Amino acid sequence: MNNGEGVNQRVEILQVLRTIKAPELEKDIVSLNFIADVKIEEGNVTVHFRPDTMKCPLLDQFTAEIKRAVIEVEGVRKVDVVIEHPKQDEPLETEEKFGGVQDLNHVKKVIAVMSGKGGVGKSLVSGLLAVTLRRKGYRVGILDADITGPSIPKMFFDGRPEISYTPRAILPPVSSTGIKVMSINLLLENEEAAVIWRGPLVGQAIKQFWTDTLWADLDYFIVDLPPGTSDAPLTVMQSLPMSGILLVTSPQGLAGMVVRKAANMASQVGIPILGVVENMSFFKAPDTGNEYEIFGSSHAEEIANAFDIPLLARLPIDSNIAILCDQGKVEECQVPEFDAVTAWIERVTPDCQLPKMPA
Repeated sequence: MNNGEGVNQRVEILQVLRTIKAPELEKDIVSLNFIADVKIEEGNVTVHFRPDTMKCPLLDQFTAEIKRAVIEVEGVRKVDVVIEHPKQDEPLETEEKFGGVQDLNHVKKVIAVMSGKGGVGKSLVSGLLAVTLRRKGYRVGILDADITGPSIPKMFFDGRPEISYTPRAILPPVSSTGIKVMSINLLLENEEAAVIWRGPLVGQAIKQFWTDTLWADLDYFIVDLPPGTSDAPLTVMQSLPMSGILLVTSPQGLAGMVVRKAANMASQVGIPILGVVENMSFFKAPDTGNEYEIFGSSHAEEIANAFDIPLLARLPIDSNIAILCDQGKVEECQVPEFDAVTAWIERVTPDCQLPKMPA
């Protein structure tokens, strides 16, 4: 084979390698500089493959796909793949080219779910919002920003999913329907260990979940805020490019009072409030269909009127939902009352602006 033919064949090989994508990074292996070299000698091709982590979970899959693609190139008789692990003391070309994981993240809408008070079902509403948006075909990620009381992973996974890493980023686990999930509980050696941190540390951890996690392309990014109006929720509101806040309350008067504080906080920070959802609003008897307000009369309409925001839904008490969430099957929940919430979020939520995160 002359030099011209060798060059043409190399170009063709690189073209077929561009059809192979790294699913976590959502880019092809040539663009990511995972192909260190391609050597051709009398029809025998050796592809030097260099992933960006020594513990690449898809190494065997990549190897098989490379061999399958290259062998189809005219004139190729044999394909070998040599794995070259990156040196730990040298930066990867991908780092130099893309400048960090933030350049790979493209998020259209960021929605925070806030209550001001714990125990009203904020995490459930966050989970249901992610699930219903995903059912409509959107690309969705959810961040459990409740560092000291995380519950989102328990709702989405039966067991504890394994975290993967690259030198640049944490790779969030993906649920059964394709929702990307991140929480402090996924990083703890013991998921029952208490996270005893002061406010500034909690805030810094939340920012790092945004900057150090490879979320890639998302239509909706749901943030389950910690309760209260102190450091942690304030950090999220001021650091993440928020599209809006969804308020969650319950029928008790105390919950209504506290959620008003949360609404006032959002207004002072300048983030639009998209609406309010009342959880545990009533119980519907399965035999008669009668509704009973176990926790007292609803105050959600009063809150909505006070802040000139819509009351999007009153969610019932449903033991089946609790059981599914305990089993890591929130994606199987059917809550017809929530459809109006999702439809409204689709309609009114503006795209966020993505500034560089402060150091």
